[in-house]
Amino acid sequence: MLAATGAERMIGKDASTGPAALAAPLLRHYATRMRRARRPFVLGISGLQGSGKSTLAQALLREARRCGLHAVALSLDDGYHGRRARAALARRVHPLFATRGVPGTHDVELLARTLDALAQASPRRPARLPRFDKGRDTRLPPSRWPRVARVPDLIVLEGWCLGARPERAAALARPRNALERREDADGRWRRAENAALRAYRPLWRRLDALVLLQAPSFAAVHRWRDQQEDALRRRGAPRAMDAAALRRFVAHYERLSRHALATLPARADVRIDLDRSRRVRRVSGLL
Repeated sequence: MLAATGAERMIGKDASTGPAALAAPLLRHYATRMRRARRPFVLGISGLQGSGKSTLAQALLREARRCGLHAVALSLDDGYHGRRARAALARRVHPLFATRGVPGTHDVELLARTLDALAQASPRRPARLPRFDKGRDTRLPPSRWPRVARVPDLIVLEGWCLGARPERAAALARPRNALERREDADGRWRRAENAALRAYRPLWRRLDALVLLQAPSFAAVHRWRDQQEDALRRRGAPRAMDAAALRRFVAHYERLSRHALATLPARADVRIDLDRSRRVRRVSGLL
């Protein structure tokens, strides 16, 4: 999506600048399209784990409120199947599907229905936003989902593989890491994961624009994800992961993460390049 002549600007000399500082410029960038839209404008934010997607989404909501816009945020993570559903998937397809994260472990239809409900929300028929508790590794009951009683001007949909497309079959032949070598030697899991990603494309087509938080490399992901997990450990979350569990967890994401790093920049409308400390290095496509 990114035009070949897309504007590129270096973020100022303040090395502390993070993606959230771009909320106001992003809203200005899409203001005309939002005003002309006859339905909620769906702004996608894609980026690998820990890249700052949720932080940027919340900054966009605050800026939208300041501008008099009604905005809500929805995460791909909130569509995760709970442990019981994933256990059934693991028995039916492959044991590695017990771990949340990869395509196939989300309820894509739930997310699509949520977008539909938001487009028709009213006090009499409020939309409900699903929420997933990572500390307990399960979805919250619907009674605890936030309600939205009017149609929003802006829906921010964020997710770690948002916009990603399946890999070619030939790319699946060789294992990517030790987890795949030991536990998916025949490639059955990675082929099933790749096939499941095709079911996400109708959801991707609902995006009116895609903003990409581009990590410097896959190596940064473990560090960023550990920072997130540390917050859960300090909170005493019962399903928080220690270092060994986290390494195994991140290995599930490596294949698609590397594929996304290589392919998503060409499909993003706005690309925000990050350094290993999540500071913004450069922005492309933001006029």
